[in-house]
Amino acid sequence: MAKVTLTVNGRTVSGECEDRTLLVHFIREKLGLTGTHVGCDTTQCGTCVVHMDGKSIKSCSILAVQASGSSITTIEGLSSGGGELHPVQAAFKEHHGLQCGFCTPGMVMTALDMICRHNGALDEATVRHELEGNICRCTGYHNIVKAVLSANEAMTAGRQAAE
Repeated sequence: MAKVTLTVNGRTVSGECEDRTLLVHFIREKLGLTGTHVGCDTTQCGTCVVHMDGKSIKSCSILAVQASGSSITTIEGLSSGGGELHPVQAAFKEHHGLQCGFCTPGMVMTALDMICRHNGALDEATVRHELEGNICRCTGYHNIVKAVLSANEAMTAGRQAAE
């Protein structure tokens, strides 16, 4: 058994797991954070996307022991509490960027990373290209793309207002 210590959603956590335990399973089973979904265990679907040290990763593609010492943000760590949604979550809700909801946590985490990396300079073609690693079987992506572009505008406006 290996000892894993992570900072998850701002809180330091530790636990033991087998060396072969994937980060997604550690997050769900050891930490009880079930917003991160398991869809394929082969990096095909994107339902397991989390942020590790500020960058999106598919948590089914890394062992928990490899992530030890890292800072992880899951979908549960996005909202500020008190029921207020993160701007990306709010945009998904407003633009109906979800149906069954299974892919939504991974889509939201991917969208946030995309918005941060492109620093407000997103267009529809870029969003569609960068969502290729995330599978949604319900929406046809149209409303997801609208949600990402809307969140991008809101977050860009928020940054400019803060300056």
